[in-house]
Order: sequence, then structure tokens, then C-alpha cells
Amino acid sequence: MRAVVTVVGKDTVGILANIAALCTKYNLNILEVTQSVLQEFFVMMMLVDISKSNAPFPAVSDGFAALGEKTGLSVKIMHEDIFNSMHTI
Repeated sequence: MRAVVTVVGKDTVGILANIAALCTKYNLNILEVTQSVLQEFFVMMMLVDISKSNAPFPAVSDGFAALGEKTGLSVKIMHEDIFNSMHTI
């Protein structure tokens, strides 16, 4: 099972490190990352393997949301199937 992590907000030092640390905490394997800085804005999408997660998905989602609140970023994680369904015309 895979999930998509999205991060959007003001660029600051340590964003990627914080996200990677959270992936480590929940035992999520980072498969692919794309990121960009658009002037002062940071934008990232990450594909992660959640099949060996050590926590239920709602707890993982809450953890990512809490990190977003703490850092002033929009940080979301969703199952790949839901992401694909939302972006299918």
C-alpha cells in the first residue's frame, strides 16, 4: 500500500528533515520525492510505502496534520487510491 504526502508553505530550513523524521517514526518507506521552491514557497509531493507502518493510518494522518500545524505548513497524507480517484477526470 502506498500513500501521497503533500507539503505546501513558506520555505524554511528543515522541512524535508521533519517530514523524513515523521516517516521514520511511523516506519514509512519514502519511494519518491519531488520538491520545488517557488520564490519563498516550498512545494513537495512524496510517495511513501505504508504497508509496514507501525500505526493505523488515521494516527499517521493525525501526526502529519499536527506537524503541519506546528510548522505553519499544509501537510497532508492520503491513500494513493483516494489521491488517484480525486485526480481522475
